[in-house]
Amino acid sequence: MADNSADLKFSDFSTSERIRIAGLVARMGTPRADIGKLRRKVERIENEALRRKKNGKK
Repeated sequence: MADNSADLKFSDFSTSERIRIAGLVARMGTPRADIGKLRRKVERIENEALRRKKNGKK
């Protein structure tokens, strides 16, 4: 998803972020899914987690 995802580990995401990503990925598999829109939402979540990681917060 995001280019910075190599800097993130699964443990860097909060529980709610993990659930949101799992739900978005599941929706990507549906026939009527807008993949681009869902991908942008996942990238937004990844960027939030990366920003929190860089600031030293969990």
